[in-house]
Amino acid sequence: MTTTRLPRYHAARWDEPVVLELGREGRRGMLVGAAEPDVVAAVGDGAALVPEGVRRRQAPALPELSEFEVQRHYLHLSQMTLGMMGVNLFGTCTMKYNARLNEQLAARPFLAELHPGQDEQTLQGVLEIVHEFDLILRELSGMSQFVFQPGGGADAAYTHACITRAYHAARGELGQRDEIVTTMLAHPCNPATAAAAGFKLVTLPLEPDGYPSVEALDAAVSDRTAALMVNNPDDMGVYNPHIKRWVEIVHAAGGLAFYDHANFNGVMGRIRARELGFDACMYMLHKTFGAPKGGGGPAVGAYGCSEELVPFLPRPLVRPDGDGYRLERDAPQSIGRVREYWGNVPVVVKAYAWARALGAEGIRDAADLSVLANNYMETRLLRIRGVTKSQPHLTAPRLEMTRYSLDGVTQETGVTVFDVQNRMVDFGVDAFWLSHEPWIVPEPFTPEAGELWSREDVDLWIDVLAHVVEEAYTDPELVKTAPHNQALHQVDASGVNDPQRWATTWRAAVRKDVVP
Repeated sequence: MTTTRLPRYHAARWDEPVVLELGREGRRGMLVGAAEPDVVAAVGDGAALVPEGVRRRQAPALPELSEFEVQRHYLHLSQMTLGMMGVNLFGTCTMKYNARLNEQLAARPFLAELHPGQDEQTLQGVLEIVHEFDLILRELSGMSQFVFQPGGGADAAYTHACITRAYHAARGELGQRDEIVTTMLAHPCNPATAAAAGFKLVTLPLEPDGYPSVEALDAAVSDRTAALMVNNPDDMGVYNPHIKRWVEIVHAAGGLAFYDHANFNGVMGRIRARELGFDACMYMLHKTFGAPKGGGGPAVGAYGCSEELVPFLPRPLVRPDGDGYRLERDAPQSIGRVREYWGNVPVVVKAYAWARALGAEGIRDAADLSVLANNYMETRLLRIRGVTKSQPHLTAPRLEMTRYSLDGVTQETGVTVFDVQNRMVDFGVDAFWLSHEPWIVPEPFTPEAGELWSREDVDLWIDVLAHVVEEAYTDPELVKTAPHNQALHQVDASGVNDPQRWATTWRAAVRKDVVP
């Protein structure tokens, strides 16, 4: 079954304290000299420039270490990293390599030291990049304008829910239009943000074709429909071929249509949301466009819309102005800012660099490689004992990912999908993504190769899974007690929900007396 030699892997394990427990008083990595006399003459005592009300009464409790000690500490931590370092086929999130060049560009002073409150004439370079990337996304989507304020996919979905509210309010219909239609397999952020914006939810169930029927949608919409919020393809990898008809039905009822493009990778350069009739869409810059994904950190959900919805967009927007660019701040119908300033501009710059590096042809090739890799994986994965795919009666090729199930393995061996995750990391392969909650497919896993991983990497990942499944049948305890080759054994999660047993800062740890 296997095609590659499984790696002999064992993670490093260091008895490494946290950095605040290291060091000795007086150690320094850098010595800062006194200010030059001419600087003192010009500005006086630097400390006096800090207002009395914000001055510290005592020095902060910081570790004192030499540069080498700091480097060694973080090297040890990096060697014990449990994830995102091996072959990582993390589905529904389209995890991509973050090019070092793009990281270096974003760290250069000409970007890192800018402040969005500067005079616009000193921001022309970054304004040009934001505008140029807006044009790239317009080309990919057919939309009329993009804004980069939303801090991720859920933020972009919430932006649309707020714009939907403002749009119907401007037409005098908000009191009537209080429902948003979604589906059972829409990303959870769509119903959640719609509800947060004050709408009621109408959720369509799946039918034998793998998606809700046109008839079900037709029955669900009414003069109360405010919008449709849906992703396509869904997380099962199934593409709804009737999506254009769906949009027509929603529009006929007076609602808006929003395309959650989190699963854009397999259709990049192949479909344009506006040509399907959608009024708005969003892209995950921190996923699809090669920028880092930070678990709520450096993320951008780029939100684009038709000309009709532009008046309601958050401001400011970057506008060409003669030979330069300006920030358009005034818009009476705008929903207002959804994040500080313009959003996370360094992520926009990284995504812009990624898109320019690939170009239109490269983006289309990336989509093709994603679909090819996914269907290659499906062919091999379904040969593994106990592995099935969602909606197995659907034989048409899936797109850039497919949701699989290990339920057969669990029923026959007692080994769960969590056990398999833990055992796979013993071979230097990162734990796979399972599924959004609640699980529709039992014991789910959702790999996505994208365009990044080579055939050898994909084969290695599949071979590790096949090996672990075989262990589940021959030695289930070995799998249930994994991991065995990692820096840590199974994590005790019993205190995860006990605020007296965890602390997110050193000060809190000292206060709660949880420091050893």
